Amino acid sequence: MQEISAPADVTQAQGSEQEGTREEKKWMMRASKNGNARTGVRNWVVESWTSFVDLLKNADTGDIVIMALGYIAMHLTFVSLFLAMRRLGSNFWLATAVLLQSAFAFLFGLAITTYLGVPINVILLSEGLPFLVVIIGFEKPIVLTKAVLSASLDGRRATEEKRGERVTIQSAVQTAIKRTGFEIVRDYFFEILILVAGAMSGIQGGLRQFCFLGAWILFFDALMLLTFYTAILTIKLEINRIKRHVALRRALEDDGVDGKVAENVARNNDWPNARDVQVVNNTTTVFGQKITVPKFKIFMVAGFVLVNVLNVVTLKFGLAPTKFSGVGVTPPLDPFKVAGSGLDHIYEQAKATATSTIVTILMPIKYELEFPSIHYAEPSLANSEYAFGNNISTHIVDGVLKSLEDPFLSKWIVLALVMSVVLNGYLFNAARWTIKEPHKPLEPPSPSEVQDGAPTVPSTPRLSSLAMPTPPRTPGPDEQNRHLQPLTQLAPVPHRLQEIPAPPTEEEQRQPNRPYEILEQMVKDKQAPRMTDEELIEMSLRGKIPGYALEKTLGDKTRAVKIRRGLVSRTHATRETSTLLERSLLPYKDYNYDLVHGACCENVVGYLPLPVGVAGPILVDGQNYFLPMATTEGVLVASTSRGAKAINAGGGAVTVITGDGMTRGPCIGFDSLVRAGAAKNWLDSEEGQRTMKDAFNSTSRFARLQSMKSAIAGTNIYVRFRATTGDAMGMNMISKGVEHALNVMANDCGFDDMRVVTVSGNYCTDKKSAAINWIDGRGKGVVAEAVIPGHVVKSVLKCEVEDLVQMNISKNFIGSAMAGAMGGFNAHAANIVAAMFLATGQDPAQVVESANCITIMHNVNGNLQISVSMPSIEVGTIGGGTILEPQSAMLDLLGVRGAHPTSPGDNARQLARVIAAGVLAGELSLNSALCAGHLVKAHMAHNRSNVPSRAPTPAPATPRDGSMTPVTPGPGSGGLSALSVGPVPRR
Repeated sequence: MQEISAPADVTQAQGSEQEGTREEKKWMMRASKNGNARTGVRNWVVESWTSFVDLLKNADTGDIVIMALGYIAMHLTFVSLFLAMRRLGSNFWLATAVLLQSAFAFLFGLAITTYLGVPINVILLSEGLPFLVVIIGFEKPIVLTKAVLSASLDGRRATEEKRGERVTIQSAVQTAIKRTGFEIVRDYFFEILILVAGAMSGIQGGLRQFCFLGAWILFFDALMLLTFYTAILTIKLEINRIKRHVALRRALEDDGVDGKVAENVARNNDWPNARDVQVVNNTTTVFGQKITVPKFKIFMVAGFVLVNVLNVVTLKFGLAPTKFSGVGVTPPLDPFKVAGSGLDHIYEQAKATATSTIVTILMPIKYELEFPSIHYAEPSLANSEYAFGNNISTHIVDGVLKSLEDPFLSKWIVLALVMSVVLNGYLFNAARWTIKEPHKPLEPPSPSEVQDGAPTVPSTPRLSSLAMPTPPRTPGPDEQNRHLQPLTQLAPVPHRLQEIPAPPTEEEQRQPNRPYEILEQMVKDKQAPRMTDEELIEMSLRGKIPGYALEKTLGDKTRAVKIRRGLVSRTHATRETSTLLERSLLPYKDYNYDLVHGACCENVVGYLPLPVGVAGPILVDGQNYFLPMATTEGVLVASTSRGAKAINAGGGAVTVITGDGMTRGPCIGFDSLVRAGAAKNWLDSEEGQRTMKDAFNSTSRFARLQSMKSAIAGTNIYVRFRATTGDAMGMNMISKGVEHALNVMANDCGFDDMRVVTVSGNYCTDKKSAAINWIDGRGKGVVAEAVIPGHVVKSVLKCEVEDLVQMNISKNFIGSAMAGAMGGFNAHAANIVAAMFLATGQDPAQVVESANCITIMHNVNGNLQISVSMPSIEVGTIGGGTILEPQSAMLDLLGVRGAHPTSPGDNARQLARVIAAGVLAGELSLNSALCAGHLVKAHMAHNRSNVPSRAPTPAPATPRDGSMTPVTPGPGSGGLSALSVGPVPRR
């Protein structure tokens, strides 16, 4: 045993504590390691490689091939895991979580196995783990992930269709565990049982030890799957929901939708819905769990203080000099160099004596220089003021400090802490979207209104799910008393907020009106919701409550619509024509006006239930669709369905997107033609194009300028901006970009003398027929084509292919040219476009340019080739009328509601493809009917009804004073009353 004296600095540092005693370091036999982490790792790598090479030299070729195949199969299993998770929607995190789960299970199993005294070495692990990974695989996490996603979709559909029990992501995980938990645990049980049988067998060679280890690995893997992985999966789904919410809200805001309405729509499209989270007082949720924000802050601060206290307590241990400081370690010796002479001597001696000699080579014994006192308790420490006694806390602290002395381990601890901080920062950044303003009112009041005690809660206590309106269910006790709950204080105000004024009961509604002075005072005191309907109508007629502000005043949009109907009916100036509105058949109940107010319509008095039919199914690009069509024209849906049937018989329709770009054409003016010409040249130059593009693109995450086309007329310049706008139709989005780009041009590019005449100079051109839309396109350009077999044309369409082709030339080409048509070389494309626009929430006025279409037919080997080219279909799947519940339900029918999650604009383009295919079906059917002479017969059979129509509106009569008053025709009067019987004549 070799002894080395401790260095002088170490002796001096320990002199006061050891009272002059000197401890010497000695060589201690133990596992090899080095104080220098870099050298230790290098030596470990060299030794491992040497051992690996020795194993290869002594192994059979067959064993090497089998192990190589095992490792290849193991890595292919990893690749398969990532591909499976990618198909489920996760490119990295879920697969990584599965690998972390398996790694933790391996570490836990290895720790238990070694603790129980079962010998495990690296060779055994390297030979057995690849086959364990391949045999067990990662099917169970994949099955659980699929079950959770399936349960979440089922829960969303149940919530939207039945509006029943509220579903959260956590409940979806619970449902998935109930569905697949038994199968997963059963598989784990049988696999562990097989490994236990292998561990109990008498087979030698390491199989028993590895089976024992494998059983523990599977046990901890099952435990981690149902705890660690499910938690990661829940957080991943929650983060995805938050990202979708934020993306949709920003897209709506970029499209010009008011921020409050955009937040409302985003919450309605959330799953779990914002209404799934009950907000009580100051309580909100983080990842679906109720938490109070002040308590959350207290916990965070308390944890921070606790960590610092522990650091102070353990500071004395950290400041003590380490036992190995200043000790130099000699490099390890190569046993092959040292033992060479000894082996030669033994060989020469055996050769000289001619005796048989057996040489036994033992494994090298490795030594480490350290203090012997670390293996036993020093008597001098028994009475030290730093000693805690022989209790468990002393051993724990001492063990932790010794572990931290290892530089290699300390680096991994620092790395783990950094990763923890990064991941927690990411999670809290996602969580703040759910913490921030969880119950923000849709209409925040002004400070004066808050001080006066104005109601500050949204009109509807919870948001409706995206589904068609259903009859109201019986409210529960909590909902019946919800209007009596006190307001949540939004900010410190000098006056205490009053309770929400409750609307009057039915009995109070029948009471006579109170005096005008009292009602006027109630309006001033923000107590208008307590008035009866008659009192509200009276105060509105007197001008004390503006008709446009009823929603804000009452805090109940449905009641505001009801009051406005009475107000319109009793307005003196229009009573001759509007007196029937209050009790008319125009419905107003059971509608989500939160999505309408501030976004779609003002001065709302109800909604029109337009009949919606579905044509099809029709096969478009390999996918079948039912086409939603809102129309009052008979035969239209049936005719489109007939065309779809013929198209399907020929293999379906094929569509191609030829363009995608919304346009806006502002008009800018100058004082002289010279300046106007200079501006046009600059706009057409590369510098101008680049500058305007950068300015335009900076206004939105989705709007991207494609091109600018300028034209000059006198001293005015008309610039046609063309840009992609994601899944929004994009008029508001592109207008904002154009306005900013023109400001940059005027202020930063030397054209401060220019003036913006108008942001829209009709060079777009919007909602008007224009050749520029037909030539250059606007919105989505689509071409749809189908080939109909000749026998299908005869059997389904009842005409001949050649006759149909000739009729198309005579009607849609020559006839349209004779009429001077502009983009109207078709039979009735506007019919299908308008019906689908109304059904899916598009702008009806844009049917003018969206219906631009040319229908072309050819006779190809006896088959009919038909195509429609539509260069300006202006559609979107977010913003505008698409946020309304019925219209969004029809977008759901086509699978294109909202923004596309990965490729912005794909949903809007797909909607344009489907509309073009619908036009193709409509064109095919109508032209065939005209060719066969069936059009008039079909309309006469389907459009004439025997049901008497509603009586006409009472005709006004002119009294002697010249005023108009409503009168009802008497029995002897003819005129309009005679028209109340029989069908209404069509155009």
